[in-house]
Amino acid sequence: MPSDGSSNRLANSRRQFLRAATLGSAATVLRPTRLVGQQNLGRSLGDGVGGYGGRSHFEETVRRLRASRYPQAAGSLTPLQDLYGTITPSALHFERHHAGIPDIDPSEHRLLIDGLVDRPLVFTMDELRRLPAVTRVYFIECSGNGRVKWAPAEPDTDVQAAFGMTSCSEWTGVPLSVLLSAVGIRNKAQWIVAEGADACRMTRSVPLVKAQDDILVAYGQNGEALRPAQGYPLRLVIPGWEGNISIKWLRRLHVVDQPYLTREETAKYTDLMPDGKSRQFTFAMDAKSVITRPSGGDRLDGSGFYQVSGLAWSGRGRVRGVEISTDGGESWVGAQLQQPVLPFAHTRFRYDWSWDGSEKILASRCIDEAGEVQPTRSALIAVRGTHSSYHNNAIQGWRVRSTGRVENVDV
Repeated sequence: MPSDGSSNRLANSRRQFLRAATLGSAATVLRPTRLVGQQNLGRSLGDGVGGYGGRSHFEETVRRLRASRYPQAAGSLTPLQDLYGTITPSALHFERHHAGIPDIDPSEHRLLIDGLVDRPLVFTMDELRRLPAVTRVYFIECSGNGRVKWAPAEPDTDVQAAFGMTSCSEWTGVPLSVLLSAVGIRNKAQWIVAEGADACRMTRSVPLVKAQDDILVAYGQNGEALRPAQGYPLRLVIPGWEGNISIKWLRRLHVVDQPYLTREETAKYTDLMPDGKSRQFTFAMDAKSVITRPSGGDRLDGSGFYQVSGLAWSGRGRVRGVEISTDGGESWVGAQLQQPVLPFAHTRFRYDWSWDGSEKILASRCIDEAGEVQPTRSALIAVRGTHSSYHNNAIQGWRVRSTGRVENVDV
């Protein structure tokens, strides 16, 4: 055992070492701030607390509006290239509406459930919020998302313009199955006709088997009330299915014995096939992925290390894997999936890449738990033709020029 004198010397040495290490770390942290600019040489009070959290004025992320001759039948595109995780901020969630955004007083809003039921009921918003609630993460995607890929690639198209009509949120509400149990479904019932409170009374037919499974009657998004453009105060969220069927501003659920063949499932939201027939009720969104960083419009700052990142999703459940190609689809390697991988939700994937400065073509393809593999554009067109406007899940490619410029390209 050391003497008392030795113990004191060891303690003093330890204190001196820690003091030197602390000062050295502080010097390392503080030194760079002297090089930033004159504004960092002094100190001044910052802004006060606001009533609703704001973003830094240095950030310019915005939704891009979709052009339309009719402002009420318009939409907006999510800036996928600027997102880091899997949840889309409510203010950046894409929009699609056919008759404008209604201004609805939640205290006056009602949800009617009638038709082939034992006990037709009318629910107020307060009554709905008193029922057992759940919170789930689901993506919503317009079936027209990616429709630009039916035509040959235009080099200047970026990821927001091509794929910006998909977003992923945390939704809170009442399972539709709970409400259907309350009204009592009769034996002849097979479908539900959901109707919105917007000016066009947006209406879609929903199979009863899906309604009794995982559909939400949602009033919350990302921890707060729905935004008006997302259906405030009440909407359906139908996981994995085309966005048009997740009726916003929900006012009625009419239980029936057959689909009502509404405008949105006959004249619209059907897929014209090469033989002239139309695919109808193509509800589920197919396996899909897109590299968001780097992507169209970016410019790489010279050769070296880059982390390729993007999003993958499927309307048939979980993403099982994502593969990356750096040679235009000639070869593929597995990407890393960010956990947790949730069903019917965006999944973030990443791939570490060392760019040698030569021209490359980056691409990703999704494989879902149902075994579906995201196809090339040529393979999709061989089956579907080029007369459709919906459900294009073709692989997206990005050409990286030797200059570092990134352009849209077909794979």
